Amino acid sequence: MNMDNDSLRRRLARCMYVGLLAVAGIALVGLPVMTAAAAEPTKIGIVGAGKMGGALAELWAKAGHEVMISSRHPDELKAQAQAIGPKVHVGTVSEAAAFGPVVLIAMPYGKWPEVSDEIKSKTVGKTVIDLTNPYPDRDGPMAEQARKETTGIADPKYLPGAHLVRAFNSIIWTDLRKQAHRAGTPAAIAVAGDDANAVAVTSQLVRDAGFEPVMVGPLTSARLFDVDTPVYVKVMTAAELRKALNLPAQ
Repeated sequence: MNMDNDSLRRRLARCMYVGLLAVAGIALVGLPVMTAAAAEPTKIGIVGAGKMGGALAELWAKAGHEVMISSRHPDELKAQAQAIGPKVHVGTVSEAAAFGPVVLIAMPYGKWPEVSDEIKSKTVGKTVIDLTNPYPDRDGPMAEQARKETTGIADPKYLPGAHLVRAFNSIIWTDLRKQAHRAGTPAAIAVAGDDANAVAVTSQLVRDAGFEPVMVGPLTSARLFDVDTPVYVKVMTAAELRKALNLPAQ
């Protein structure tokens, strides 16, 4: 086993320990907080290079992670990557999906059918963070169906075998930039997923981006912070978000 895999295994073990405590509702008071500086660097492939994907690429690169942004025309992203720094690479969508153990899906929702065919074989067993949102006026009938099913049910069908986690979908890109690492109590990011490892890894990446993760529940509970819910694109503290979603206080 090479050093990259050893580092990833140690990181996942620590993340899983903290994540499982959080899922169980056990307060984390007194436990050491894993800061960006203390966390093991992770390779993150980003499918998309728009406002959300670009903002997270910058935040994660500053936290020490190695990131690949992608598009159908990766050469057009070189200036964007250079502006962020040396930890950001460019590639095709397929290359981003294969880049590391974590993949972020940051594309218009209507691209799911096309992109899933290209990347689903490369995301099996990986943590896949899904921030896509269905808007029927932009994405067509498939988005209407997703609204009916809710994203926690509709989206996993596109990437069978991946450990999908919903996060970062309920914040607009301007707040993603403005609220990251803000002074005082951090802004909250809702997280929903079924795999404990994937949830823990995502929660740490939420912290690395400068926010506080709030574990909402299994992937189907993403319906509680989908488009048009009362908490959608509302900036809240973790305590405020838990109250709004009727989750136990911590």
